[in-house]
Amino acid sequence: MGRVPAADVLELDDDGTPRLVGGRSESSGQYHFPLLDTCPYSGATDVERVVLSSVGRLWGWTAVQVAPPGYRGDVPYGFGIVELPEGLRVVTRLTEADPGRLRFGQPMRLVAEPVFTDDDGNEVVTWAFTPDD
Repeated sequence: MGRVPAADVLELDDDGTPRLVGGRSESSGQYHFPLLDTCPYSGATDVERVVLSSVGRLWGWTAVQVAPPGYRGDVPYGFGIVELPEGLRVVTRLTEADPGRLRFGQPMRLVAEPVFTDDDGNEVVTWAFTPDD
């Protein structure tokens, strides 16, 4: 039993620190998320795996009030877009579910957010951003 990421774009360091995995094409100079074999901007295949920044700024947000099909976690939860220093905007879960407590440009920090416990007793976590001010 332990903590397991819900998707392969999220890694947890030995101490539980979350890291988002994306890609960068040398020829286009562009970052992308999630990691793909081909650069979505140029079609180049020179993509390298990169760990993306764990901080960013809030760009857009809302609250999810009704669970999507197959979702096993709690609602409501925040959902939004965080712009990373790499110039990349990541669609993400937010730890703050009240849209009134968020603001454009707000500093955000990456966290591993528990979603549910699987049948083996593992805590399944996803990536989320939390206010960092």
